Amino acid sequence: MNGRMNRKVVATLRQPEELIAHGLAPAAALSELTKVAARYAVAVTPDVAALIDPDDPNDPIARQYIPSANELVSQPGERADPIGDHAHSPVDGIVHRYPDRVLLKLIHVCAVYCRFCFRREMVGPGKETALSKPAYASALTYIRSHPEIWEVILTGGDPLMLSPRRLAEIMADLAAIDHVKIIRLHTRVPVADPTRVSEEMVAALQVQGATTWLALHANHPREFTANARAACAGIIDAGIPMVSQSVLLRGVNDDAATLEALMRAFVECRIKPYYLHHGDLAPGTAHLRTTLEQGQALMRALRGRVSGLCQPDYVLDIPGGHGKAPVGPDYLSPPNSSQESEHRRESRYRIVDYCGGVHLYPPES
Repeated sequence: MNGRMNRKVVATLRQPEELIAHGLAPAAALSELTKVAARYAVAVTPDVAALIDPDDPNDPIARQYIPSANELVSQPGERADPIGDHAHSPVDGIVHRYPDRVLLKLIHVCAVYCRFCFRREMVGPGKETALSKPAYASALTYIRSHPEIWEVILTGGDPLMLSPRRLAEIMADLAAIDHVKIIRLHTRVPVADPTRVSEEMVAALQVQGATTWLALHANHPREFTANARAACAGIIDAGIPMVSQSVLLRGVNDDAATLEALMRAFVECRIKPYYLHHGDLAPGTAHLRTTLEQGQALMRALRGRVSGLCQPDYVLDIPGGHGKAPVGPDYLSPPNSSQESEHRRESRYRIVDYCGGVHLYPPES
């Protein structure tokens, strides 16, 4: 026991002094945490604070949200725009990296601020809070003028931080564009601040003329509280399908049992696992990143432990704006020439099963 007591939190905590007062950080860390908070946004909602065990120095929820002095240490290769948004931004608010879809970054605030965020230099207090009206109009003009855009992905920041009224207006604007058929929203809100998922918010997500999808970001099974599950159910019961996105994080979900429980939690909530992201090279996040080899080993373990419904794609955003690439393990390889005769070498493959056994395909007739 470290003697800290997690006092009940009734409002979002944004200052190191507040984290210390509620037992979520040690008083001795105030100076360093103040330096971190001066550079990177801090926000811990009451729902998230209630999940943190202040007596566990390695609490996986705290590692995601409570600032650390490690964030002041940058490593070679880390960069302010690790996935290259700026390189593919033709107008403010738009990122057009892939032909058939764009990101629309409407707002630059979140309910909570993840300590590993790849946009940590762009979001939070002191940054622009939202697209200006002229910038929003220009973004819509860009989308209208590019008929290849089939999907618009609302991100930021967290689009569910918008008011239901404003979100409904934006959804209607996008659905009115003939070639936009899918509107996807990326959010933390259902797990970080589930009371925001009101009937009015769910209604705002429903729009004629386009199909809405919602991608939920969660990284640990403890995030699926009863309130979080109810918020997700309210969205899905309204006919809005959901997928997941998670980040592989050292000390949070980098073991097979936790990853298994996380993916099962998604599926139990009717959320299809979609992406497991390798940690991006954002400044001050090295202490939370794993290696690619560790990620591949975990994906092999997951393959043997859980249903196919629970399998996400393990992906890496290639630094510099080159997009996502699957980086999961490879189960197929050409056969070793010493094991196959010359005339069969090109027609048979080695394939590894979930137990690690190696088989030749096609098998001997």
